Amino acid sequence: MDFDVIVLGAGIVGVSSALQLQDRGRRVVLVDRRAPGEETSFGNAGLIESSSVVPYGFPRDFGTLLRYAKNRSTDLYWDYRALPHFASWLARFWWESSPERLMAAARDMLPLIQQSVAEHDRLIERAQLGHLIRDSGWIDAYRTPAEFSRQAAAAAMTARTYGLRVAVLDSAALAAREPGLADGFCGALHWQDPKSIVNPGALTKGYASLFEAGGGTVLTGDAATLTAQAGAWSVQTSSGRISAKEVVVALGSWSDRVFAPLGYRIPLRAKRGYHMHYRPTRQMLSMPFVDAEQGYVVAPMEGRLRLTTGVEIARRDARPTGIQLERAERIARSSFGLGERLDASPWLGLRPCTPDMRPVIGRAPRHRGLWFAFGHNHHGLTLGPVTGRLLAEMMTGTPTCADARPFRAERFRS
Repeated sequence: MDFDVIVLGAGIVGVSSALQLQDRGRRVVLVDRRAPGEETSFGNAGLIESSSVVPYGFPRDFGTLLRYAKNRSTDLYWDYRALPHFASWLARFWWESSPERLMAAARDMLPLIQQSVAEHDRLIERAQLGHLIRDSGWIDAYRTPAEFSRQAAAAAMTARTYGLRVAVLDSAALAAREPGLADGFCGALHWQDPKSIVNPGALTKGYASLFEAGGGTVLTGDAATLTAQAGAWSVQTSSGRISAKEVVVALGSWSDRVFAPLGYRIPLRAKRGYHMHYRPTRQMLSMPFVDAEQGYVVAPMEGRLRLTTGVEIARRDARPTGIQLERAERIARSSFGLGERLDASPWLGLRPCTPDMRPVIGRAPRHRGLWFAFGHNHHGLTLGPVTGRLLAEMMTGTPTCADARPFRAERFRS
């Protein structure tokens, strides 16, 4: 064997998995079609989101559903041509989003969420990436008093239940906290436990450099060439065909290009999202802001402001539309002081999502030496290092940091 483990996918989950396996004595190679951190791990809002303990479920109130049906909202846009592809997935997502099932998903995810910041902190210290981290939390801002009051009460209960820190800011306190913010918000919730990253792509690349410094190998290759023969897995790379006893599929939204030909029918879909950078025209924000009622995020990124959109339901390979970005930009420009666009074109990324709001982590049930680590929904950056730890513990037969049973591939009947 050339290596002990091939990790397919050099995003935050794949890089973290490679590092954790390397720490446990495995000879690991990281294979991707691009350099580390250049897909979804590059373009997110940069949140290590330890306060989002309840997954993002399918809305169940009639008003929200009616608004989405009109397809004019900022937080969701859907392409009617994609609906047949998403129909069964959305039906399962709706079913899994009942109050009882949503809370079950929250209980299953909680051990990973609670350890997310600590696992990042360990890698950040080892890789000397402290300059990329801000520990000021993030702000959830509201435009209407009724919604602000409702969410403030819910936040207080969540904070008590899960031991989180949240400060309720009225409009005056919000203005004092963030002088660069214009009028328009009646109040906000300041979640203080999360951390944020001012360059998510650089963070992933920094973790990959740490992996290489420890003797790990990074190669360019095509995951679709993966084959199993004579007790080994092999894949074609720029350095030729390599082999290993075990392989990890950590390809995010593209993971189906490996597991589907092997006969696994895991309902993985990509929620698309966009970002654009802008020159700030007022004092720079100190932390990421969520415009909660419009469904977009504005985050400070190394002297620029990054606007990231909500969810676009469209086929993975469909041409970019930019519709959501244009809608959000019209609202955010005056509120956050967005100047001219700094990117030649909007960036488009793919969030890998399962309908039960849990990732797939663990052994593939029908192939020896095949492991899965994908489907982290909106929390790939948050959960990358702790996923890598959990997977490495499973692969090396040591006690695990969390119960892995909720993340088994077998929960989806093939």
